[in-house]
Amino acid sequence: MFSFDLSPGRAGSGMVGDVIELNRLRETFRTSLDLPPDAPVDDLHYQDNDKWDSLAHMSLIAAIEDEFSVMIDTDDVINLSSFGEAMRILGKYGVDFDA
Repeated sequence: MFSFDLSPGRAGSGMVGDVIELNRLRETFRTSLDLPPDAPVDDLHYQDNDKWDSLAHMSLIAAIEDEFSVMIDTDDVINLSSFGEAMRILGKYGVDFDA
C-alpha cells in the first residue's frame, strides 16, 4: 500500500520520518472526525463515513493546516475527499510521505 524510500542522504526522510508523518496525518483524521484512537483511516473516504460531513470537513482542513503548517487552497479543500487524497495534496505543500 505505501512504499518508503530508504536511500541514504535524504535529510529528514526515510522510513522513520515517513511513518511519523503518516501517523501525524492519521491522528489528525481520527481527532477531527471524532474516531476511536485505533480506527483505521488509510482507506477512509468522505462519502463512506457518517462523521465526515461538511462541518467535520472544515474542521479536518483546519486541523491539517495547523498540524502541517500549510495553507490549503480552495481547490484542494474541495478535492480532499479521502485519506489518500490528503496525502497527495499535502505532498504539493512539501509534506513527504513517499507513498
